[in-house]
Amino acid sequence: MSISIVILAAGKGTRMKSQLPKVLHKIAGKPMLFHIISQAQKISNDITVVLAHQFDLVKKELENNFPNIKIHKQDIDTFPGTGGALKNLTLKSKKTLILNGDMPLVKAKSLQKLIESKAPIAMSVFELENPSGYGRVVIQNNQVTAIVEEKDATNEIKQIKTVNAGVYAIDSNLLNEFIAQLQNNNAQKEYYLTNIIEYAAQKNIAIEPIFVDSKEFMGVNSKLHLAIADEIMQDEIKTKLMNEGVLFINPKSSYIEADVRFKDECIIEPGVIISGKSVIEASHIKAYSVIENSSIIKSQIGPMAHIRPKSFIKDSKIGNFVEVKKSYLNNVKAGHLSYLGDSEIESGTNIGAGVITCNYDGKAKYKTKIGKNVFVGSDSQLVAPVTIEDDTIIAAGSTITSDVPKGALAISRIKQKIIEGFFYKFFNKKS
Repeated sequence: MSISIVILAAGKGTRMKSQLPKVLHKIAGKPMLFHIISQAQKISNDITVVLAHQFDLVKKELENNFPNIKIHKQDIDTFPGTGGALKNLTLKSKKTLILNGDMPLVKAKSLQKLIESKAPIAMSVFELENPSGYGRVVIQNNQVTAIVEEKDATNEIKQIKTVNAGVYAIDSNLLNEFIAQLQNNNAQKEYYLTNIIEYAAQKNIAIEPIFVDSKEFMGVNSKLHLAIADEIMQDEIKTKLMNEGVLFINPKSSYIEADVRFKDECIIEPGVIISGKSVIEASHIKAYSVIENSSIIKSQIGPMAHIRPKSFIKDSKIGNFVEVKKSYLNNVKAGHLSYLGDSEIESGTNIGAGVITCNYDGKAKYKTKIGKNVFVGSDSQLVAPVTIEDDTIIAAGSTITSDVPKGALAISRIKQKIIEGFFYKFFNKKS
């Protein structure tokens, strides 16, 4: 079925208490608005996002990530409210699905239930033991007869536990007719989208309530909601990965963002954070390691290693307190306490403890190239740009500032000096 999708994302989100627009707050590494758009794209290619608050910022983020999405600016001064969001909006399909940009957990499969309804209007509802804060839904004979916002509800209406989940599938002609009729004669002086239910009920137009999962359709309106939704999504992500063969040791302690991909059998120990579009293939990520937007292939990382963005590590062992940034490592051992930034390191090379690639001179970044079968001794500094060719040794404690030819030993230290008896003289003690 051809369907238009409208995503409402114009509100200020004042309960979030943040300078960042509510819909750009991240869940599993992506703005919550992006999650709902991704699900909408599984249903239709005719998607419009309605914006108002911090319009330019949200528009830029959308254009950078979803270039085919249509953007509509709500005239929030003239037509405030959820109903006002649809004023002057052109809908080209026979049916319209209305979603909210602060519902990051909704799945396309659940939205299909609303779309497949034969009623002119289908609306999502769920029951809550404590419905405080939600619009109440009045249902008679399996038909919705009214939605009453809590601000406008009587005490009797407030006893109803069936609430509006805020997602609707409506015949577009009917929607356009009712949007034109909306009035703002309410406590908030806003145009409520929910009033179209009242108009439809007055005309005896069928309104089917579709009962949905309250967890999936929860709206994120505060940082507490954000944390709850994030935890739910983390459970979903890790459950899926474990079913696909990833072994998590204490899965609740790890954080895996939505765009991370795993291949073959992997082991993830406690406290691991993997973010961005990282790819983890046949690898063991040890406790409390952080991997950002990098590829780890058939390697062992950590414990307590930090792999920063744009790194590619293959067939390697990266140990504790090793930091790698924007580097290519192929069959490399770096056991502990090293920084490898802007580097290319080839197979068979061993990086000793305390080795640093000095890649930044205060103005620009430079590359360190290390060939095959190189032994870099502990506490060495490799001052980029520098190339260390195959089959070479860098003596411990050296500062390397120029290229090292194949097969050579490079050593750069001041000559050791011994002053006999200095300890006793310095502390005025007898030997």
